[in-house]
Amino acid sequence: MRIGIRVAVSSLVLASIVVSALGVHLLWWRTAQQVSQTLADTINDQIVSAVGDELQSITTEARSAFTAVRTLFVEKVLDSRDAKRRFVFLSQLQAQPTISWVAFGWPDHSFFAAHKLGDSAIEMLGLAGGETKMRIDRYELAGEDVQFKNQRVEDTQYSVTDQPWYREADQSNEERWVRLTTHPGGERPAVALAGPIDVDQKRVGVLAIIIELTRVSNFLSQLTVGKSAGAFILDRDGAAIASPDPDADETTAMKTSHPLFPVAVDAIRQAGGNYEPDKGQAFHIDVSRNGRAYEAVLTPISFPGWSLVTVVPESEFLGPVEATIRKLLVGLAILIAFAGLLSAWLAQRLIAAPLIKVVGEIRHVERFDLEKVERHSSQLTEIENLSGAIADMALGLAAFRKYIPADLVRRLISDGLGARLGGAVRPMSVMFVDLAGFTGMSERMGDRVIPLLSRYFESVSTQIQRHGGTIDKFIGDAVMAFWGAPAPNSDHATDCCRAALACARAVRELDLVDGEGGSINIRIGINSGDMLVGNIGSEVRLNYTVIGDAVNIASRLEGTNKLYGSQIIIGPQTRRLAFDHIRVRELDRLAVYGRSGGLQIYELLGMADEMIDLPGWVECYEAGLAAYRAGHFAAAIHEFEQAIALRAHDPASSAMIKRCRQQLEAPVNADWDGTTIALTK
Repeated sequence: MRIGIRVAVSSLVLASIVVSALGVHLLWWRTAQQVSQTLADTINDQIVSAVGDELQSITTEARSAFTAVRTLFVEKVLDSRDAKRRFVFLSQLQAQPTISWVAFGWPDHSFFAAHKLGDSAIEMLGLAGGETKMRIDRYELAGEDVQFKNQRVEDTQYSVTDQPWYREADQSNEERWVRLTTHPGGERPAVALAGPIDVDQKRVGVLAIIIELTRVSNFLSQLTVGKSAGAFILDRDGAAIASPDPDADETTAMKTSHPLFPVAVDAIRQAGGNYEPDKGQAFHIDVSRNGRAYEAVLTPISFPGWSLVTVVPESEFLGPVEATIRKLLVGLAILIAFAGLLSAWLAQRLIAAPLIKVVGEIRHVERFDLEKVERHSSQLTEIENLSGAIADMALGLAAFRKYIPADLVRRLISDGLGARLGGAVRPMSVMFVDLAGFTGMSERMGDRVIPLLSRYFESVSTQIQRHGGTIDKFIGDAVMAFWGAPAPNSDHATDCCRAALACARAVRELDLVDGEGGSINIRIGINSGDMLVGNIGSEVRLNYTVIGDAVNIASRLEGTNKLYGSQIIIGPQTRRLAFDHIRVRELDRLAVYGRSGGLQIYELLGMADEMIDLPGWVECYEAGLAAYRAGHFAAAIHEFEQAIALRAHDPASSAMIKRCRQQLEAPVNADWDGTTIALTK
């Protein structure tokens, strides 16, 4: 049963009052929970991102310091026993704020390290092999200057070769991250990037860059986690790795006095086997402690076994949200009742009658009776704007009648591009497809060439549209198409290459023949880059097309296939953008006709998902090309002949052999760079 718009609008308004009155009382508490969850997730995401960035910064600084010191030792710039190493270690502590230790251990149990003491001092520790007396030199920092303070000797049982970082690095023969707690001065949680140092293939010792986790605790204290929330780093058993502490550094141990620390420990312990950090997924859990509810999120971080635990009291968000929602409910109920009564009366007067007229104009547009569309005034701005928009749309559709093809017109209308002169620069890909030998073919076949062209155009057009391309125009026997407009397409280069291969395949399957019974072949040129796309032409006739230097190059590349006996040539930008998705061989460095600069050109062989490995002849050809550019023409000829032998027939290799022989007969100039200059289009 159908009803009129007057009855429908009135009924819907009245029904909305009843539904809203019931629904609003059912939804408010769910909204509060969702808001709390959303806010907690937002805070957790921000904290995870910040902590991740900090850990990344720490590991980056550690690797930088390790690489710098290792290079000095391995390259023999500095001997590991040289006393000047103290200045290198000292400079690394000053340059990398998060590093606590730069340490080196020798197989004979000797040990030397530079240790940061907060932000005010540094100590140098040295222990000779087999001795139990450790010498400690203290330096104080004054700005960027370092001043010697004092020296002392302490008894020690510290053995560097017994330390986990030394043993694991020495056994693995590569750098690795190691957790540790034992230091020459006592027990402190830390992580170390340790690796062996080999000079002249002989093990000299092990280098370690150590970060005490009090630095991470200091960082956590600087995070803004809501008004009363907290963030902690714990291990799988709930032991503290880092807890917010603004005073924590190499001289002041981390404190776990934060009021939410016990809640974080409860969260990770209650999660138990339900939380699987190895899968890398965050885990949500509700925790109750001392009569208060908390939302905790456990998130695995980069160091194995560590988790970032974010704790947010539900009252921090739910309290204000619940109070606000209650006030809104009362006000909303009153507003709905009043609005319902008013809307029921106004619906028929202000909405129904104007909408019926607007629907009539839409029917005109639907039938493309555009000259019958009129504007209708209304007391409601929205309805009047709707009527005006429909009239404007009709004018736009009338203007778009100038466009061909019709499917492009519909896309332009749906995208709201209008029919005005002008355009915009976009990154795009353009393709030119041409029939090989069409001039002679049309002369031989006469009007019989028309059915052949129709089948060829239909086949190529189908593949272009199937792969998201826009057909620009037909130029004689040539087809011009582009990707990246009207709708933006980040994969325009890949889609264009895929379409080119599909076109070549489709034409082969048609098995078209010319007037002499020969097979019909096509040549394709593709290039990518910034192009001007838009409405170009006059007020009488517009063409939605692309222009620019990148377009001209694509046109030249299509004709360049004749020089190399290839079928599809792509430009360097297309190669770069579709790099992982295509298989190509580099043909040459070519200065196309009309341009002075050379550019790398490639023959498109296939898509990566259809052609896993390149055939052996491609490697031979590219080896020959490298020899050719280097001026080793005899070697180049050998490689090109190998390519021909492997492929049985390779016109590009034959062409390059001819060039090499010409160069052998008439040696190149000193400024020759291997660029081929095209003399024709």
